[in-house]
Amino acid sequence: MSKDWEEKFRPEDLQRIRGFRLMDDDFMSKCFEENIECTELVLQIVLGRDDLKVEKVAIQHQLKNLQGRSIIFDIYATDHAGKRYNVEIQRADRGAGAKRARYHSSLIDANVTEPGEKLENLVETYVIFITEHDVLGKGKPIYHIDRVIKETGENFGDEAHILYVNGEYRDESPIGTLMHDFSCTNAKDIKYRTLAERVRYFKEDEKGVAAMCKAMEDMRDEAALAARLAERKEVASRLLKKGAMSFEEIAEISQLSVEEVRALAGKRGA
Repeated sequence: MSKDWEEKFRPEDLQRIRGFRLMDDDFMSKCFEENIECTELVLQIVLGRDDLKVEKVAIQHQLKNLQGRSIIFDIYATDHAGKRYNVEIQRADRGAGAKRARYHSSLIDANVTEPGEKLENLVETYVIFITEHDVLGKGKPIYHIDRVIKETGENFGDEAHILYVNGEYRDESPIGTLMHDFSCTNAKDIKYRTLAERVRYFKEDEKGVAAMCKAMEDMRDEAALAARLAERKEVASRLLKKGAMSFEEIAEISQLSVEEVRALAGKRGA
């Protein structure tokens, strides 16, 4: 039954919100935003640790490498012992490759150390991919990847862990139930109360729906801005290819800065 306040919002936005699942990273980001309880629940289930207590959680957290290249983490959490956790929601198999997991792990290490700090003080880290499909294809609910010494089979002990959670897995175990909940579009079908209440808020409460609609409006604005920037770069690239104009003239026509035009020229010459 429709609610009176729903008339305030765009019908297409409401329809999209109804179809959201926690397996959709945009929706998940809002549900887990500044929400320690939801983050803690997921980490406890995935890692099988009832004692894990989350101290801080950041959504869409940006980390940079030494060259300035940045990457956005879906969830970046710290527990009471200072250990770091990166949780990524991946619907596309190609977004959860082994080298991406390695890169995420290396970025955490690079950003938790200070100049002069002893490397022995590196904190334990976890990179966790929750994937819609069984990316590793072995039918397991969860896959734990740790470095081992080939000759002995012993754990290397560097405390850098990578995990893949199979979003297709279903049974009555905690991980099977969690993956069921991540695929639900209706809060009443979600079994973990903590997740159900959060999903219900953003799908059925006026304030929560307003927050989701605002987030979608922001995403549309960002997409439109990115599209305009791409068009301007395309114009500049074509003019650079002709080689008949100065950087300043190209900048004026393309509405880019001279620095951006120089950067494009540098890429063309690389």
